[in-house]
Amino acid sequence: MKNKNLGSQGLQASQLGLGCMGMSDFYGAHNDRESLEVLDRAVELGITFWDTADAYGPHTNEELVGKALKKHRSKITLATKFGIVRDPNDPSKRGINGRPEYVKSSVEGSLKRLGTDQIDLYYLHRKDPATPIEETVGAMGELVKQGKIRGIGLSEVSAETLRKAHSTHPITAIQSEYSLWSREPEDEVLKVCKELGIAFVAYSPLGRGFLTGQIKTFEDLDQDDYRRLSPRFQGENFQKNLDLVSKIEQLAEEKNCRASQLALAWVMAQGENIFPIPGTKRIKYLEENAGALDVSLSQKDLEALDAIAPKGAAAGLRYPEAMMSIVNA
Repeated sequence: MKNKNLGSQGLQASQLGLGCMGMSDFYGAHNDRESLEVLDRAVELGITFWDTADAYGPHTNEELVGKALKKHRSKITLATKFGIVRDPNDPSKRGINGRPEYVKSSVEGSLKRLGTDQIDLYYLHRKDPATPIEETVGAMGELVKQGKIRGIGLSEVSAETLRKAHSTHPITAIQSEYSLWSREPEDEVLKVCKELGIAFVAYSPLGRGFLTGQIKTFEDLDQDDYRRLSPRFQGENFQKNLDLVSKIEQLAEEKNCRASQLALAWVMAQGENIFPIPGTKRIKYLEENAGALDVSLSQKDLEALDAIAPKGAAAGLRYPEAMMSIVNA
């Protein structure tokens, strides 16, 4: 595992990170004891770029990560997020808040739950349509001056929003979905990141688990797994996407690796400033993901993957239609 510069403001992070969301929310049953073991094993493997958010749970994922940080804080590049507001009594209800006063109150809650006095990378989880991005980022810049955060991140914003934000305060990283079946950042955002020296953090680099080849039927998903609501996991789309994954599995077999490792190697091959953060709550899959570092892709391999999964190859929207309005904002 190698550490690389994360943006241009002095942060570094492991080239492969760990998304912690599924340890507490969205992907069915969870086990805190097992998740803490995963976090310990991640440190042993050098996977020290950890990603959470106050919305996961809500709040319980930050508390879980905070328990692991008691042992490992000095080794971890810690990222969390604010901006998605969930009703504690009904987490399915949510709003977006990027107002400056909310920025300042949110960071205090995250610092307390995580048990730390500084967050390395603090993201706006989604752009607030009612608050100019310059106001939100201006308030985040004050947190940098106060030493409460080290770098500013944005999630799921457009290239235009990214430029506006960066002109207000240097942006360290942008986080958006990016994988073999979600290639929209290639339109503009990746180019702007490279131009401005901004890191690109790829969430769901395994297509919410679909690109691993482990999901074969809709019934493989727990009843409370939110992927049951995802268009790509429903109806005819499921079978079309399964056919796509089978082609990736064939190429992976030729290269003597797993489909998940091939998919992660592809993301890492797209640029030195790109950091995939696959999520898992199982040591087995964490170790498999780390094995992606041993997968070398030739130009022929990259061309084969482009042919298998060109932009737009996945069937269905990546979120339900109502949620698509707040991505790439």
